[in-house]
Amino acid sequence: MNTLNKRARDTVAQFLDAYGMDPDAPSTNWVAGQLVQGTGESITLLDPSTGLPLLQYQDAGHHMVDKAVKAAVEAQKAWIAISASERGRRLQDAARGLEGHEESLARLESLIAGKPVRDCRGEVGKVREMFEYYAGWCDKQHGEVIDVPTSHLNYVQRIPYGVVGQITPWNAPMFTCGWQLAPALAAGNAAVLKPSELTPLTSAILAMLLEQGGRLPRGLIGIVNGLGHTTGKTLTSHPDIAKLVFVGSPETGRRIAEAGAQRLVPSVLELGGKSANIIFEDAAINDAVSGAQAAIFAAAGQSCVAGSRLLLQESLMTEFPERLARAAETIAVGLPDDEATRMGPLQNAAQLSRVHQLIDEAVAQGATLLTGGKPPTHLPAEAADGYFLAPTILTDVTPDMAIANEEVFGPVLVIMPFQDEEDAVALANGTRFGLAGAVWSRDTGKAMRVAHQLRVGTVWINSYKTISVMSPFGGFGDSGYGRSSGPDGLHEYSVPRSVWVETAPKATAAMGYGDGQSPQEESSR
Repeated sequence: MNTLNKRARDTVAQFLDAYGMDPDAPSTNWVAGQLVQGTGESITLLDPSTGLPLLQYQDAGHHMVDKAVKAAVEAQKAWIAISASERGRRLQDAARGLEGHEESLARLESLIAGKPVRDCRGEVGKVREMFEYYAGWCDKQHGEVIDVPTSHLNYVQRIPYGVVGQITPWNAPMFTCGWQLAPALAAGNAAVLKPSELTPLTSAILAMLLEQGGRLPRGLIGIVNGLGHTTGKTLTSHPDIAKLVFVGSPETGRRIAEAGAQRLVPSVLELGGKSANIIFEDAAINDAVSGAQAAIFAAAGQSCVAGSRLLLQESLMTEFPERLARAAETIAVGLPDDEATRMGPLQNAAQLSRVHQLIDEAVAQGATLLTGGKPPTHLPAEAADGYFLAPTILTDVTPDMAIANEEVFGPVLVIMPFQDEEDAVALANGTRFGLAGAVWSRDTGKAMRVAHQLRVGTVWINSYKTISVMSPFGGFGDSGYGRSSGPDGLHEYSVPRSVWVETAPKATAAMGYGDGQSPQEESSR
């Protein structure tokens, strides 16, 4: 018997039982204020640490999605009918509904996603912060008055879409669930969200805690778990879904956008990245080594903003890679529930296989494997079939290699040299992605010059991977369009409506767009 897998299965069963889910047949959908089982085919979740089964659940299926959307339609009518201030108070209450559940949510997320539990604890806190932040925006979504050249009072309102459909990925399911739900509800919408079929549990539990703790209308949040070609397709094509939001790969993002376009439904796409981490020779080298390490190896590189391309000024190419390799080899790679673990396994076998394929292809093309490229050696024997990969660094990489252009989504760093500012910018922008990047230099003017030339949605100077719910997040090109978080993220969930009120004693009847004069007055000119 694999005791690691048994321990994980027992822990998952314990948490599911505590939240009213039968571990043998878990009700993974939150629909119309209830936990319910799916009606489709069976889906098996595997333990990232061992590759063995954790549990099975049923695909939500067409009927379940339809039920969730219909419940959301009715709940949204009740939600928008109450005052904005009251909606804010209720969202604050919803955030407080997470109190006392932080540890269980973090540990469940850790086991299913394969992330270090210490990281998952921080993500639970971020989810609460998201709801608290957007709760404060509920009664501050002010319109404006336009000084039009007529006798009208013209004012603009922000109107919610109604019911939005959201699809989130497996690398940070709980975080991205809160990331999208909070602004959608604050703007006055209801939401039906489909997590990745690989990480279904925490989103459903999160929705249950939010609705039960926040006096939210029953059905305002719907969570439907299942496969993309069944549950996901039904959600994106449902006639009552007024906007689509997707976080994931560019390939799937294109299909989501196409599905919305068929019904003229707008979308927000938060997709992949191939972020450049640019280090000049005048940088604070110790800080840059630590920053480069955290940029790529945190979350086992399974982050859309991972600093997967390290661009070094030529004079650093001898010492810096060696220092970074030695630092990478000291990272504690281990079981997700171990408090000492800093990097866990990849989440699934398919992703691990793809990462190995890209590494092998790069080496065959002439890249040098400086460190990593294989499983860590100190893992328990029972984790031999887990999805582990040691922190990996490649040098002698050229810009035309696939590993320098494709999003690896694993703990793999490629290092390439540059000569000067112009060369650094050209190399950094030489990708179809445009999500994030960083510049390291003690020369603030130079760092800002370079940062302002990067075609990315987020740039860090002398740091990496800091984000806040208060600041907009999104990208260019194959990294998607639209923004999450901050006021910009809030505005993605509403549309402007222009209202014209005639104030003149005698109403005019202008023909077409004019100055507000009556037809008789215009014809006498």
